[in-house]
Amino acid sequence: MSLLVSLTHETSYEYDKAVSLSPHVIRLRPAPHSRTKIISYSLQVEPAKQFLNWQQDPFGNYQARLVFPEKTNRLRILVDLIVEIQVFNPFDFFLEPDAEEAPFIYSDSLRRELMPYLSASDGSYALANYISQLRKDGILQKARTVDYLVRLNHRVYEDISYVIRMEPGVQTCTETLEKKSGSCRDSAFLLVQILRHIGLAARFVSGYLIQLKPDEVPIDGPAGPTEDFTDLHAWAEVYLPGAGWVGLDPTSGLLTGEGHIPLAAVPEPSSASPVFGYSDPANAKFHFHMAVKRIKESPRVTKPYTEERWEKILKLGKKIDDKLRKNDIRLSIGGEPTFVSDTDRQNPQWNTDALGTEKLSLAEELLANLRKRFAPGSVVQVTQGKWYPGEPLPRWSLNAFWRRDGDKLWQEEAYLSSAKEKKDADRDDELTKAETIGEQICVSLGLSNKHMIPLFEDGFYYLWKEGQLPKWEKPESPKDDDFSFESLERRRVLSVLEKDFKLKKGFAIPLQYNYILKRWESSEWTYRRERLYLVPGDSPAGLRLPFASIADSFRLSAVLTDVAEPSKLPSYKELSKKVKERSQKEGKFYPNGKELPIRSTLVIEPRLGVLHIFLPPIERLDIWLDLLTSIEDACLRTKLPIVFEGYEPPHDNRLSLFRITPDPGVIEVNLHPSSDFEELAEKTRILYEEAKAIKLSAEKFQIGGRHSGTGGGNHITVGAMTPADSPFLRRPDLLRSLVSYWQHHPSLSYLFSGLFVGPTSQAPRLDEGRDEALYEFELAAKQVDERKKDLPPWLIDRLFRNLLVDLTGNTHRAEISIDKLYPPAGPRLGLVELRAFEMPPHYRMSVVQQLLVLSLLGRLWEKPYKKSPVHWGTELHDRFLLPHYVWNDFKDVLRDLKDHGYPFEDDDFLPFFEFRFPVYGTLKKDDIFLELRLALEPWNVLGEESSSFGTSRSVDSAVERLQVRVEGWTNERFQLACNGVEVPLRPTGKPGEAVAGIRFKAWNLPFTLHPNLPVQNPLVFDIWDSWSNRPVAGCRYYVSHPGGRAYETFPVNSFEAESRRISRFFPDGHSGGLKESPRKVEKSHPYTLDLRWVDKNI
Repeated sequence: MSLLVSLTHETSYEYDKAVSLSPHVIRLRPAPHSRTKIISYSLQVEPAKQFLNWQQDPFGNYQARLVFPEKTNRLRILVDLIVEIQVFNPFDFFLEPDAEEAPFIYSDSLRRELMPYLSASDGSYALANYISQLRKDGILQKARTVDYLVRLNHRVYEDISYVIRMEPGVQTCTETLEKKSGSCRDSAFLLVQILRHIGLAARFVSGYLIQLKPDEVPIDGPAGPTEDFTDLHAWAEVYLPGAGWVGLDPTSGLLTGEGHIPLAAVPEPSSASPVFGYSDPANAKFHFHMAVKRIKESPRVTKPYTEERWEKILKLGKKIDDKLRKNDIRLSIGGEPTFVSDTDRQNPQWNTDALGTEKLSLAEELLANLRKRFAPGSVVQVTQGKWYPGEPLPRWSLNAFWRRDGDKLWQEEAYLSSAKEKKDADRDDELTKAETIGEQICVSLGLSNKHMIPLFEDGFYYLWKEGQLPKWEKPESPKDDDFSFESLERRRVLSVLEKDFKLKKGFAIPLQYNYILKRWESSEWTYRRERLYLVPGDSPAGLRLPFASIADSFRLSAVLTDVAEPSKLPSYKELSKKVKERSQKEGKFYPNGKELPIRSTLVIEPRLGVLHIFLPPIERLDIWLDLLTSIEDACLRTKLPIVFEGYEPPHDNRLSLFRITPDPGVIEVNLHPSSDFEELAEKTRILYEEAKAIKLSAEKFQIGGRHSGTGGGNHITVGAMTPADSPFLRRPDLLRSLVSYWQHHPSLSYLFSGLFVGPTSQAPRLDEGRDEALYEFELAAKQVDERKKDLPPWLIDRLFRNLLVDLTGNTHRAEISIDKLYPPAGPRLGLVELRAFEMPPHYRMSVVQQLLVLSLLGRLWEKPYKKSPVHWGTELHDRFLLPHYVWNDFKDVLRDLKDHGYPFEDDDFLPFFEFRFPVYGTLKKDDIFLELRLALEPWNVLGEESSSFGTSRSVDSAVERLQVRVEGWTNERFQLACNGVEVPLRPTGKPGEAVAGIRFKAWNLPFTLHPNLPVQNPLVFDIWDSWSNRPVAGCRYYVSHPGGRAYETFPVNSFEAESRRISRFFPDGHSGGLKESPRKVEKSHPYTLDLRWVDKNI
């Protein structure tokens, strides 16, 4: 992200009479060592009649010397400059080995050169005392140089309060220390003197400070300026061998950044005054004005749209909503947004692992916050989620259920507890509470408490199991966040052995609803052993009931279902009344008779200091509501809070839910669907706000600074609020149109996707990796076109199910997944899932992304898309992996939507383009402009490798791809070379513009294709002039830090990520001494140069 900012600085003196002016020296031009790029600079001085000479002082600073030959009654100085604000890392510097720890000693030759900056001009007693105190406090204790300087700079910032002081000159160190306050120049002078006294060369710097209002207010730390701001400022610079001059700003306690623009860097403040000169004695009015203005902002994820544009998008969304409603599409849209931790990016649970203690804690907090916003009166249930091969246990799932009719499921929020552990819980007290609430649940259900069965752990088994484990010196060694089989097994055994086997584990109540007699029933259980021992394990007791030791077969329940439209659910008030009437009657006991025992069981288990209620499977929603109300009635009488777990309620359109589940590296939020755009936009905003409030982020950064989504995707699910209303079932040609349209426009696959694309990704296109798929799809589409609406739902599934799959036949891992549409053996929900969408970093981008999907479906509903598939061939992974062609194709999509009444602007999707394809660097040479941009590279999944951990397949991410774009290009004169090889530039249709892709080996991984090929780093681009037969300009791109710095941690924010990216590009450095024109490589694709085919590499 780069910003062009203009700075205007005006100073004027109005005299009450004409005066003579002495020669003036003006130091208001950015110094040569400024790290912030100066685009343009202007200095205007009145009176206009003057003699101007630009000079450099002994320290290399620019200064203007003006002579005024005539008297004047006005002196006006106007500075106007334009700068490019691009974030850089102030800590990104090299240190000589002798200077890695401070304080250090300069070499003799360097000391002589730095002599003016080592001589302390203030030797006051107050300063000596202050330095002595710094030593006592350990501030000047030997440490890493960076830590040493940061510590000292921050101490001065803490001790000296900032004040605006209009008096000229600089306070002495004594004055500043006694007052404990000063202006920026006073603090800077104090820090310079301290540094010199401890043997470090330092200089005083005056300059401009530009501070821009942040796009987003941080959760922690200072919020920054509320408006864009600029002022004259002063700071210190210290000389570090290897790094050079490093800026320290004691006014803020920080190192200097891109907003610090030096004007004069000198040994003493007297040589840094912005304006120096005299006039005849006269009365003068002084006027001073400074302003900063943004003149060009590139689209960025922290502020993707201006407020004006966002209002227009919201209005467009309402218009599209009205159009969809008018066409009776009955469309709903939901999604699966994902989030990662914003504070612990290194942790495996936020990179590769599915489970983690922090992940569960944050998910519980997010669920609680979202319940307040989305579903007051809802009920939370912790259930088991997905279980993948290789994982020791199923993953957890946090679910919030509520009634769609607006009535409450649960009245008393105080009795819904959190599942967080309470370490000080007393086990006997826990069991007493469990037994008490179990008895009251029996009362509410109209049952005798004799049906409560105590549950016990099998102590003999665990004693045997403990003997099978290897001896560990420290029993507490297994870590809570270690989810390996060995650690889980050891924790499981230790947790059980710590408890008394004689104590109960919980209580079970066999429970089943009799739909004919309309009552709850229970039964007695008989078992061979004296007690009922649970199956060994550490899952909830409700999942470990020993049914095999109770009976060979169990009673079946006759479920009465209504084939007609579901009736209205009983209200909470009606349910409460029914339960209270039932609880006033004597509980019924159901002794063993001819009937078989009941299998479904409600279990009360005190665990981790909290009462958990394990719900049995219930076939009908109204009966599930009855059970829930009965449990709440028991809670009201006992005043005991609980946590629900067990089986989820039956799927019913009268019940809404959202859930939070873990996925590798992310938290996934399965949002309830939205039926209109306004609801969608508000819901998305709330989700992002609540996630940010608990320090969850929607973005990640690669080690080299590459910006990406969370990696978990943002899958979009479309259908209807009820399966019967699904537009894909009512109009079978809609799915056929959707697949065809997506196949015709590769930009829909690649503009919004994540890092991993291609045949082996998690969302491969229909035409990626399966050559026969298009042929078979065309035949299936022909049948849909012929049958039109006369197509049963099951046949839609059969026609497309085996085509919309990945290479292994997985129906879920496809770009357009229909495994929830109408599968014969699965959930027939009428849903289609679009999986090639990465998580947008900003909620407004997510809203626009979803609005695009709604518009596409609206357009395809109005006019079916019955075109034959396009056989892209090699163009798909050659042409359409380059940003230019992706954007051109997407603009075709937008034009088509506009023609059908869905008028998006191209600029609405520029934030996605800049996020997906960031600029790595630009070069300007005369009329030629060159731009390097990230392109896409489909990484291969390699063959199986056996290791001590099992069999795995690695993703080969060794190859990367860039796009180079040129403007002002003359083919007859210039050639572009990359590492001495001609780049196959192709004209774009715009005069003088051409693009090409560069594919190269960036990394040497342990498992990779062609391990013998060397890494191609750096990439040297030369603009070859055939008229002069030599390169006239060039640039260099490095895969990693050019100074050899190996980053050990991921960037903490987008600023550090950007600084890492820009540090790898240099807008100079063409190949010197070249005498031969670039050579050609015949193996290149039409649009891409593959440097791996260069002869010297093979």
